[in-house]
Amino acid sequence: MRLISLLLFSFLITVTSAQETEELKVENAIKTFFQGFHRQDSTAIRAAANGAIRMQTIGKNKQGEDSVRTVLFDDFIRSIVKIPDSVHFEERILSYNIQVDGSMAHAWTPYEFWFNEKFSHCGVNSFQLFKEGDTWKILSIMDTRRKEGCY
Repeated sequence: MRLISLLLFSFLITVTSAQETEELKVENAIKTFFQGFHRQDSTAIRAAANGAIRMQTIGKNKQGEDSVRTVLFDDFIRSIVKIPDSVHFEERILSYNIQVDGSMAHAWTPYEFWFNEKFSHCGVNSFQLFKEGDTWKILSIMDTRRKEGCY
C-alpha cells in the first residue's frame, strides 16, 4: 500500500510540474509580447503572435454603450511604433491566471495602463494561445477598458 501511495504521489508531482512548466511558458510568451510592445519593436511583437492573430476591445462607445471593436493587428503595430519617444506608456500586468490543455492555452491578465506616469485606464486581457511546435504564440487578444472599478 505504501508503494502504491508513493507511486501515485510521484505521478501527481510529475504531471503537476509539467503543467506548471507549460503555464510558465505561456506567461513568458505574454511577457515577451509586452517587452516588444514597450520597446515599440514591431519584429518582437509579430514574433510573439500567430499569423492569424485577432484583436478585439470591449469598452464604451461614444453613446456610452458597451461595444466590441475589432482592431487589425497591422494597424495596432503601426499605432505602437508611431508613438513618439517623448511619450512613456506602460501596461502593467497585475496577475496571470493561465489554463493549458495540450496545445491550447488561455490567460486572464488584469492590468493597469499608465501614460506619461499617470494612470490612464484598467481592464483585463484575455489571451488565447496556440503551441506551434515548442513555442506558444498568441492567437487572440481581447481586452476590456475602463477608468473606474479598477483593481
